[in-house]
Amino acid sequence: MRRACIDIGSNTTRLLVADCDGARLVERYEARTFTSLGEALREDGVIPPGKLDEVCAAVAGQLESARLLGAAEIRCVATAAVRRARNGDALIERVSGTCAGLQVELLSSQDEARLSFLGAMQGLGGEPHGAVIVVDVGGGSCELAVGTLVDGVTWWASFALGSSDIAHDFLAGDPPSAHEVEQARECLRETLKEVEPPPAITAIAIGANSLGRLVGPVLDADTFGSSLKLLLGSSRSDLVASLGLDLERLRLLPAGLLILESVSKLVGAPLQIVSGGLREGVLLDSR
Repeated sequence: MRRACIDIGSNTTRLLVADCDGARLVERYEARTFTSLGEALREDGVIPPGKLDEVCAAVAGQLESARLLGAAEIRCVATAAVRRARNGDALIERVSGTCAGLQVELLSSQDEARLSFLGAMQGLGGEPHGAVIVVDVGGGSCELAVGTLVDGVTWWASFALGSSDIAHDFLAGDPPSAHEVEQARECLRETLKEVEPPPAITAIAIGANSLGRLVGPVLDADTFGSSLKLLLGSSRSDLVASLGLDLERLRLLPAGLLILESVSKLVGAPLQIVSGGLREGVLLDSR
């Protein structure tokens, strides 16, 4: 069956269309629109009217694309930014009222961790031996989940700090200074000091495909160091030209990298980048 997932995130609104056969998923189309919903909440925690219109238009366009591609089932989910917004219900009602036949599901942190784990496992390929820990770095939150392919998630944690938060609060420089980077690391150390995940054989990072294109499929001490040196060594405009990435993605990339570096230190293992994640999990979810 061809299915589609529209994901209203803190930085982007994304569409994934795929053919699903049991636990197997074949991607057919993907689209992304930078909506910066999390940034819009910073002043008073309320989504401004113009941002409501912008996100609703993005969802409507992606819904049309999914239908044109023959998706028989379309799910729309919202995550940290909408959970955080004082008027998150207004966005859900606006999208559901404007996009006929589409209902927006507001995911809890636990559901987000579970679905991200499910999507990561299919992206991993094969059956890993022993427990797996999955880290999903979003714009407005970060989820950790430990489990197995057979048992699913057996432990999870979520903290309301994502790449958008770190970039905004600490990494204002272009490029960010060494002092700014150390401040961000200190914030992450403080945030993670109470997090104690159970042991896992394999550690996986999702939502890190841009990093994977830069440094390869594994994030370890060497690649963290070389990536940060690259991203902090030039202005974002220069990196756009040399790396071919979106300006907004380059603004958030160092923040995401620092979060992943902190989690890698927490679990005491390098992180393997896989392509699956929340949207894949939503499409495979039997509910």
